[in-house]
Amino acid sequence: MIKIEVFDPPLCCSTGVCGPDPDARLAIFAADLNWLETQGVEVRRYNLAQEPAAFTANPLVREIVEMTGGDGLPVVTIDGRVASQGAYPSRERLRELAGLDGSTGAQSAPPAAVSGQPTIFNERIAELVALAASIASNCEPCFRYHHGKAVELGLAREDMIRTVEVALRVKEQPAQAMVRLAQKSLAAPAARPGGCCGAGEGSGCC
Repeated sequence: MIKIEVFDPPLCCSTGVCGPDPDARLAIFAADLNWLETQGVEVRRYNLAQEPAAFTANPLVREIVEMTGGDGLPVVTIDGRVASQGAYPSRERLRELAGLDGSTGAQSAPPAAVSGQPTIFNERIAELVALAASIASNCEPCFRYHHGKAVELGLAREDMIRTVEVALRVKEQPAQAMVRLAQKSLAAPAARPGGCCGAGEGSGCC
């Protein structure tokens, strides 16, 4: 199986839709990597801000980072060989690098398709995703920015309302599960554990 590894510069996330300045190229690249996985390619991705050990463990990537001061990122490797650096390759380029240029089967899928279906991802969809991500991350400035951008792009108010409703439902599920757990636990006396993290008696919580 072909293995593609992506070494990203420091990012808050790899989707590209968080924060006040969304990067559409990142969102498209993330979709391209998902498409590669549907073609049987193993994909690994590392963020310098969160996984620096992966960068130092790879001699080729470490050398690029040291020589360029980080400006050589992102780096894309194919089976351990550096195939691209300094920019995110297009889906067509990724397909060429992975050798997915056969005339039959899934390998013949066009760059704009995922599993044979035409892509619907565009700038307007990206803003709806960004609205939901803003709610999930409790980022008020992010929400204000992406709401303004969505209005600027002419998104229907109804679509934005439905996006917010779905995001809130998804976000509320863990909280509701916690409430049910607390109610169940408090319904009957229970032995007091040594600590919330398994520490000894009297250690307190967190």
